[in-house]
Amino acid sequence: MRVAVIGTGYVGSVTATCLAHVGHEVRGLDIDPSRAAQLAAGQVPFFEPGLSELLTQTVATGRLAFSADPAEVLAGAEVIFLCVGTPPGPGGLPDMSQFESAAATVAPYLSDGSIVVNKSTVPVGSGNWVRTMLEEELPADATPSFRVVSNPEFLREGAAIGDFLYPDRVVLGGENGGPQRVAELYRPVLEQAFEGGKPDRRPQLILTDLQSAEMIKYAANAFLATKISFGNEIANICELVGADVRQVLPAIGADERIGPRFLQPGLGWGGSCFGKDVSALTATALDYGYNASILRAAVEVNQAMRSAAMRKLQQELKTLKGRRIALLGLAFKPGTDDLRDAPALDLASRLMAAGSRVSAYDPIVKDLPGELAGVRIASDPYDAVQRADAVVVVTEWEEFLDLDFDRLASVMAGRLLVDGRNCISEAAAAAAGMRHIGVGW
Repeated sequence: MRVAVIGTGYVGSVTATCLAHVGHEVRGLDIDPSRAAQLAAGQVPFFEPGLSELLTQTVATGRLAFSADPAEVLAGAEVIFLCVGTPPGPGGLPDMSQFESAAATVAPYLSDGSIVVNKSTVPVGSGNWVRTMLEEELPADATPSFRVVSNPEFLREGAAIGDFLYPDRVVLGGENGGPQRVAELYRPVLEQAFEGGKPDRRPQLILTDLQSAEMIKYAANAFLATKISFGNEIANICELVGADVRQVLPAIGADERIGPRFLQPGLGWGGSCFGKDVSALTATALDYGYNASILRAAVEVNQAMRSAAMRKLQQELKTLKGRRIALLGLAFKPGTDDLRDAPALDLASRLMAAGSRVSAYDPIVKDLPGELAGVRIASDPYDAVQRADAVVVVTEWEEFLDLDFDRLASVMAGRLLVDGRNCISEAAAAAAGMRHIGVGW
C-alpha cells in the first residue's frame, strides 16, 4: 500500500521505517528540509537502538523516502498517518497546535477512500474533531469520502523497533470499514509474514470505536504509571517497618494476576509519556466532573520518590551545601537519550539549589539544558565521582552494574552510594567499603 507519514519524530520515523520494512511504499513528511535529508541519509537525530541501521537498509530498497514537499509525500497516498507531537499544554491537556497544522496540510490531498490514521496521543474525542477539521479545510466543492482511524502507538523508547514489529496487540478504532482497511496494512505484522518475522508469535488485533481506541492508549499508560508508583509506595512503607522490598515485590509479582513487570522500585518514572498521559486523562475526567483520585495519587508518589533521594543524602551528609554529588545516569531510562521529565534533571536542579557541586555521567547523554549548565559532564563513571562525597545511581545502565567499586571508592572523598534503582550488588559495594543505601530496604 502507498503510505504517507506526517511527522518524522520518534513515533513517525519508527512507523515509517517499520511499515516500509514489511513491504509498503512509504513517504515521510517533515517541514524541515534538512531533517528530511538527514533521515533520507539514514541519520536519526535521536538515539534508538537499531533504528539507524534499519532505516538505512529500508531506504536502500526504494520503499522508503523522506521529503519536505507535501505534494511529493501525500499525492496518491491511500493511508495517511499523523505522527506529530502533542506536548503538554495548559491544564494538563496536550497542545494540539502541531496536530491542527498537520490536518491542514493533509486536507487538500484527500481523495475518495483515503484513510487518515491518528497515531499521535490525543484526548478522547479527537477522532471526531479531526474529521470535522479536515472537512472544514476542504474546498466547498470537494467532498471526498475519507475515513478517520485511531491507531495508538505503544512504543517503548529503547525497544521501539521490536515493539512495532512484534507487538502484543494492534489497536484500530473507527467506523465504516476504516479499521478493517488499516488492518490489511498491518497484515504482515499480524501474520509475522515479513523478513525477520516470528511465526510462533501472533499479535492480537483489536477493532473498536474511535473513542475506545483513544482511551486504550491513556488507560494503558496510566495503569503502568500507577503500578510503578504502587511499587514505590510499598518500598516507602518497607523502609519504615524494616521489611525488604527486594523480597516483597518479587513475591507479590509471582502471582500471575499481578505479574513482576513494572514493580521495580526506584526514583520513579519519567519520559515523555507517563506524566503527560496521566495528566491528560486526569484533566479529561475533570472536564466531566470526575476526580481521578488514584491517578492523582500515582503522580504524587512519583514526585515524592525524587524528594526521597534528596532526603537520604541529607540524612547521611547532614548538609548538602558545598558537597560534591555525582549522578550516574541522566536519561530517564536505559536505552535512550531522552531527558524529558528525567528524574536526574530534577535531582540535579535540587542539589544545585541546595548548594551542592554536581557532576554526572551517562553513556549516551552528553549535553544538558541551559538551566543545568552548572553540572559537570564527566567522561566516565570514575571521572564523575572524583572527590565526590556521595554518588547516586539514577539510571540503571548496564555498565553501572559491573563497576569497579574499589576503584570508585579510591577516587571518592566519601563512601556514600545511594542506589536509586536497586541495581547495584550489595556485596560488591560492601566489599569496597561503600555505605550502600537503596530504595525500600
